[in-house]
Amino acid sequence: MNKIFETPLYPYTRSPDQGCTPVARRRVVIVGAGPVGLAAAIDLAQQGIEAVVLDDNDKVSFGSRAICFAKRQLEILDRLGCGQQMVDKGVVWNLGKVFFGDRKVYEFNLLPEDGHQRPAFINLQQYYFETYLVQHAQQLQSQGAPIELRGQNKVTRVEDRGDHVALQIDTPEGPYDLQADWLIACDGAGSPIRAMMGLDFVGRVFEDNFLIADVIMDAEFPTERWFWFDPPFNKGQSALLHKQPDGVWRIDLQLGWDIDKEQEKQPEKVIPRLKAMLGEDVNFQLEWVSIYTFQCRRMEKFRHNRVIFAGDSAHQVSPFGARGANSGLQDADNLVWKLKLVIDGKAPPALLDSYDTERVYGADENILNSSRSTDFITPKSQQSRIFRDAVLDLSEHFAFARPLVNSGRLSLPCTYDGSDLNSADALPDGPARTRPGAPCPDVALEGGYLLPQLGNEFVLLCINTAPPQALQVNGIAVRPLALTCDGQTNTALAQRYLGDAPAAVYLLRPDQHVAARWPSYNEPEIRAALLRATAQG
Repeated sequence: MNKIFETPLYPYTRSPDQGCTPVARRRVVIVGAGPVGLAAAIDLAQQGIEAVVLDDNDKVSFGSRAICFAKRQLEILDRLGCGQQMVDKGVVWNLGKVFFGDRKVYEFNLLPEDGHQRPAFINLQQYYFETYLVQHAQQLQSQGAPIELRGQNKVTRVEDRGDHVALQIDTPEGPYDLQADWLIACDGAGSPIRAMMGLDFVGRVFEDNFLIADVIMDAEFPTERWFWFDPPFNKGQSALLHKQPDGVWRIDLQLGWDIDKEQEKQPEKVIPRLKAMLGEDVNFQLEWVSIYTFQCRRMEKFRHNRVIFAGDSAHQVSPFGARGANSGLQDADNLVWKLKLVIDGKAPPALLDSYDTERVYGADENILNSSRSTDFITPKSQQSRIFRDAVLDLSEHFAFARPLVNSGRLSLPCTYDGSDLNSADALPDGPARTRPGAPCPDVALEGGYLLPQLGNEFVLLCINTAPPQALQVNGIAVRPLALTCDGQTNTALAQRYLGDAPAAVYLLRPDQHVAARWPSYNEPEIRAALLRATAQG
């Protein structure tokens, strides 16, 4: 059994802020050293913004927890310096298979096109992910970056005082006070910060329970996502099988609503279920067992003046679809560049309102997809079950039925359609996938890929048109990047960014979402679009 989650990685040490008079004040304080909090802290620190991470623990999460990390999140992690490490350790997969009863009805490829540096998904235990982030944060700190992880620092009081947030923090040596210009709450689904502020979730809790079992075994199953509806080993329910590193396999088994959760987690109940699925002759060892209930809920607002919620503290979705940790990383990616501009005095605090509107939009999209998945997986009426089973039968032979099968719509990056930061689309012949609000798709270029060249700053991508020498608006620099494409030597670039247009100019945000696009360089319009993208227009 892997003991990585038993080893303190950021043990308690006394900080200079304890017993400090007057009370110390930090630029950004992040509560929670999970994937979202650590990613936000690393992103801030790499851009020179002080980030202090407080966590009531001193080690990474117990059990695998989140295991599926999508292509978009790997691209975000590339910018943070952890992407390759994740891919090297993780199990790479693009293919999924759907079974009905004891027969396969169809399979799907989540990345059927070429020209992407990263795969559709990797499977990797969350404790590895958190370990890599902690190690990277500690490396940055040793190099002088303004980042600090404080283990066994439990926040016990939060007070928003208008121009700052006041905190009281408990430690093994007693409590101390701390002030923060900005507080980012990444303290999980049961967020104590949310409770201290008297805030709550709105949404649905579904009447069903699922068993998660991580088992260590030698098995010949391929590195694919396998999902069963009504399998013979779990009659009338569903099941999911995923491979992880180190010979660990994730198994999800639907149990139904009326169960004794504590009893169902006991080995004497779990092992017979797994043997029925895997076979009596398969040797396996239980590593982690948990039972969860589907929840599709979110806070009404993610920003409360100087307290900002991200990840599970802001929203919850069912695990099918891998939308939890993946959407949390998109939260951090959306927030940090905006917070930096506000802290640097280059954008008004109103820019942070767009974090709220864009990520609430993203959460609603995830909740909608997750709710639909849940309703398909667990029909609530006899008529719904008849419809679902008919769709599954048809999907084996007819392609038109396959899009109706919903075994968990897998995580995709959000396109911020209708965002106030978008400018009008002035490239009518451009591809829909790169319209304003959309995340930039990757493209293979000579000697590398497009996304690493974009970085985490405003970029003016000029394809088949001359770029400016330099452009700066209100102290915000825009870096030009010129590419040429004749539609034959790089068809992917043409298809993804030109469409039927002979040339294009894209204004790209630091989170690599499209802010605006035009058929040619037009400086007044680009300046206006940049002002709009920073809440100044």
